[in-house]
Amino acid sequence: MNRRPTLSCIVLLLAGCAVGPDYKRPAVETPAAYKEAGDWKPAQPQDEAPRGKWWEIYGDDELNELVAQVEVSNQNVRAAAAQYRQALALLGQAQAAWFPTLTGNLDATRAQGVSASVSGGSSGASAVILGSPIRNSLGPTLSVSWEADVWGGISRNVEASETSAQASAADLQAALLSAQATLVQSYMQLRVNDVQQRLLAQTVAAYRRSLEITQNRYEAGVAGRVDVVQAEAQLKSTQAQAIDLRTQRAQLEHAIAVLIGRAPAEFALAPVDGLPVLPAMPGSLPSALLERRPDIAGAERRMASANAQIGVAQAAFFPTLMLGAATGYLHSSFSQLLTLPNRFWSVGPAMALTLFDAGARSAQKEAAIANYDKSVATYRQTVLAAFQEVEDNLAALRVLAEEVEAQQAATRAAAAALALTENQYEAGTVGYLNVVTTQATALAAAVSELNLAGRRLVADATLQKALGGDWRP
Repeated sequence: MNRRPTLSCIVLLLAGCAVGPDYKRPAVETPAAYKEAGDWKPAQPQDEAPRGKWWEIYGDDELNELVAQVEVSNQNVRAAAAQYRQALALLGQAQAAWFPTLTGNLDATRAQGVSASVSGGSSGASAVILGSPIRNSLGPTLSVSWEADVWGGISRNVEASETSAQASAADLQAALLSAQATLVQSYMQLRVNDVQQRLLAQTVAAYRRSLEITQNRYEAGVAGRVDVVQAEAQLKSTQAQAIDLRTQRAQLEHAIAVLIGRAPAEFALAPVDGLPVLPAMPGSLPSALLERRPDIAGAERRMASANAQIGVAQAAFFPTLMLGAATGYLHSSFSQLLTLPNRFWSVGPAMALTLFDAGARSAQKEAAIANYDKSVATYRQTVLAAFQEVEDNLAALRVLAEEVEAQQAATRAAAAALALTENQYEAGTVGYLNVVTTQATALAAAVSELNLAGRRLVADATLQKALGGDWRP
């Protein structure tokens, strides 16, 4: 009995070898808690809180409808989706290398005093045409070739393509989350603009009444001409502020239209009287951030892909084993072509090894290692930036909450001062300049309070994005 190992056995034994380092995700230092969380307490219970559609926490039906259109119509999201499909196609291309390649050829030649040959795979067949000095030859050929993944180069390439596709999927989710967050932020600013315009409209109406009263007092000889001029200037200045708000609102409306994939001329949002609800503080541990944020997941998958590319570069140092087979027919006459005497076949392995390349393969390996080191640094920087973004917006919400309380007290005091000053002016104890001053103070305090409310809503939306929404890898 022949006990010598066959070529197929050797191939099967070596196929389990895969050169290059196995991937292990580098450790990242994760804090036990967010520094800026402070005394925030998450709302309890949270089981009924939306998880996938994070924007629903604001309780605004119109906002929910707009965000739902982002995934379908936003062009940046569509581009990311196309890139993901491309990554899947490249993965399929890499996986195809595991299987044999079947090719068919049909050669038709006219030659004199030479041999006509037909080759396929790693071996070939030839037939010498004798007799007539000029002969025709026909040769249909079917060949099969397969590269044995002896050193795991193909496996590493598939691994790199697979992790790259996963990174592209994370990029798609990151693009979607970014577009959703931008729309929510723009929507919050637009609604603050609506409430400010309503406030200014009420203020303009009040100032117009004050101007009428001042004119009546002037005509009655109780007030001077300067009081009328001051009242008119206050009215016109406030009207200018209201007009300026319309420009800002139009631009925000245009931005929302583009985010949902529509032309600005075809989109409009009706004004509303109130603001969306500011939700309770979301509860999340820092370690969960690594799982929730798609940009972190994408950076981690690129790190795995770069690690696999090291194996691909290292496999190039070893010989390539090709198994090939070919069969076909060769004859000068088509009528006698497909006959057994004109048939040929060949089968056999072929091994190729690059003996000298002036350091090209070594340079490719070093480049792959450097690319992996770069991806590790990028991954860790992405994690650090994510923690910073969360801490920034936690701090903003905490500080803004304190600022809102102080501003609300200032707004109440300014309103009370305005009422007292107006009464004093009607009683003739103060001049109209005092009324103008307190009116400006009261309006500025009310506008500041609205701006703070808008900043809190935008900071909360940014925090939701920083926490990854509710995306899971």
